[in-house]
Amino acid sequence: MTLSKNETRPAAPVEYRADLNLPEPQEDKKRRVDDVVIKAAAIVLVVSILTFAVAVPDGTATAIGAARTFVTEYFTWFFVAFSALALGVCGWLAFGRFRHIRLGGPDAKPQYGKFAWYSMLFACGQGIGLIFWSVAEPIMLKDENPLFPAGSASPVDGAMAWSYFHWGLTAWAMYGIVAICLAYSHHNLGKKLTFRDAVVDIFPRKSRRGAGMVIELLAILATVLGLSTSFGFATLQFTSGISAITGIHASAPLWIAIIVALGALTAGSVFFGISKGMKRISEINSVLSIVLLVAVFAFGPIIYLASTLSQTFGAFFQNFLAMSLWTDSGVAAAGIGSWQDSWNGWWTVFIWCWVIAFSPFVGAFIARISRGRTIGEFVLGVTVVPSLIVMLWIGIIGGAALYYDNGTNGSIAAAVAEDTSQGLFVMLEYIPAVGTILLVVATILVATYYITSLDSGVHALAEFVSSGRTPSKLFRVVLVASIVAITVALLTLGGTSVIDTVQTGTIIGAFPFAFVIIIMVVNFVKRLKKRETTQVEAAAAEQPIEEQLTK
Repeated sequence: MTLSKNETRPAAPVEYRADLNLPEPQEDKKRRVDDVVIKAAAIVLVVSILTFAVAVPDGTATAIGAARTFVTEYFTWFFVAFSALALGVCGWLAFGRFRHIRLGGPDAKPQYGKFAWYSMLFACGQGIGLIFWSVAEPIMLKDENPLFPAGSASPVDGAMAWSYFHWGLTAWAMYGIVAICLAYSHHNLGKKLTFRDAVVDIFPRKSRRGAGMVIELLAILATVLGLSTSFGFATLQFTSGISAITGIHASAPLWIAIIVALGALTAGSVFFGISKGMKRISEINSVLSIVLLVAVFAFGPIIYLASTLSQTFGAFFQNFLAMSLWTDSGVAAAGIGSWQDSWNGWWTVFIWCWVIAFSPFVGAFIARISRGRTIGEFVLGVTVVPSLIVMLWIGIIGGAALYYDNGTNGSIAAAVAEDTSQGLFVMLEYIPAVGTILLVVATILVATYYITSLDSGVHALAEFVSSGRTPSKLFRVVLVASIVAITVALLTLGGTSVIDTVQTGTIIGAFPFAFVIIIMVVNFVKRLKKRETTQVEAAAAEQPIEEQLTK
């Protein structure tokens, strides 16, 4: 078969062993040893962190608060630059000369249709967070936000524009660069779906093994702690939905029952696999999300929402560059006593850290389900399509919340101030005719979106800790049970304050992980350049590219 300019046959196993310069049995043996060491170290660190957080909650909160202040004060510019880098890399890949490279080789076919693919990547990436913040963020930002003058109608536009910005294109670009690096490494070079395999060949040969283990450990810690704390907050939000429907008040036994029930459903999903579990639940998510969105638009303040979508989309596009590069230089020059003194500390820096912290499992799962798509199709599919969905979601759900809040003397704002998880459910109660039905739909969505988030996270985690062999179904179920146990322990022993502290610590830990992502991107570009050079040499010698890669 003739290869086009941008296509090569996958020759990964040969290239992989040539990179390591090890015979296969020795390589496999070392990987199994490394997996055991990484697994043991991860268990020790997770148990130590959680024990310390529960035993010394005030001290832990103080230490993490100080770290958050340090990162906000001195490195706001770094996160702004990192987000701009992610956008630039995605743009280059989507429209540059490598856009036609197909993940898995020229003959690879997509395993999932577009609806299933979009459903799964959205469900693992932002579904649960968007349910939580699509009402809370516009409400919390409507009275004060940067770049939009106070004392006029524009702060409301600003609240929506900043919400689009925080959950839209830039966030998905950061997920996208992690996912494409892992996808190319796995599907085109035949490497394991792990961070160590995506970065180690950029290091000197003697340091690769140790560096790879440290990088993998960071990814595992971010995944375990991120999933556990998010599970806790999802439980609280699901409880808010149950309370809104039934009037039952939240309590520790109810929390535990919800955690166990959602954990059991997730265990069933991971046991049946992606095609029979995650795919089907994600498609249900998409259908229910469309039902919720259309119903709020049709039965809510339809003229206001249509006008708001147009106006706030314009505000977003007009101010996108300014929002992307805004660092609040005045605060940076004066210094801050606490991260709370900085708007970025509350919002942009915090959210970018959140995205980076969640990128290990989100990126790994997106990479896993994307075989057969070209790099250009992949990047546009992971960035543009979800961003448009996010903007429609926030424009309709958040816009309805602002409308009803203004018409009820701030009732939704009061509910959000008391508990941010209540915002969506309070808003839905104001929708005429179908409000009660939508409460049920939204509560189900909280559950199903978190099941898919945990499902995708467990699939990624299983690869991280057992890369030496194919993770079994039972092993993935055990990982779900472990996450459930950690979440129950955090909620019952430490309560919501400890969950918040641990999650904040995990997110602040994204600062060092951002450098891992940068190294991974550099290595990915290096691999693309090497591929291009090898392709030219193979064509000149009229030899298969596999033979050139072994030289």
